[in-house]
Amino acid sequence: MEQDILQKIDEQDKKIDAIYKSVEKTRKYILWTFVFNIAIFLLPIVGLIIAIPWFLKTITSLYSLG
Repeated sequence: MEQDILQKIDEQDKKIDAIYKSVEKTRKYILWTFVFNIAIFLLPIVGLIIAIPWFLKTITSLYSLG
């Protein structure tokens, strides 16, 4: 009787370890998806913040020469 209980506890420990590994993989996947989405959203905004002043400077310098 006691052996059965110990065996079931060992099986549950193995299953819990497998669930933990799966949850950690899922957590890391979600984290990197979040980081990727933030990068995809922020990089164009930063690019525009840098590009718009340069573009305006170029346009205004072209019109000031004429």
